[in-house]
Amino acid sequence: MTQKDKQIELKDKIVKGLEKVYERLLEFKKTKNSELVIMEGDKIVKIKPE
Repeated sequence: MTQKDKQIELKDKIVKGLEKVYERLLEFKKTKNSELVIMEGDKIVKIKPE
């Protein structure tokens, strides 16, 4: 396995981990019925997770 292949594999693992964290965050916000704070362009926006 080359260095490039190792980097690609590591990147894939990191992205999958971030996706899991995002799903858990949304699930937590839904159960606590709290707003999710995101940034759209230059604005900070609060939204309810659905």
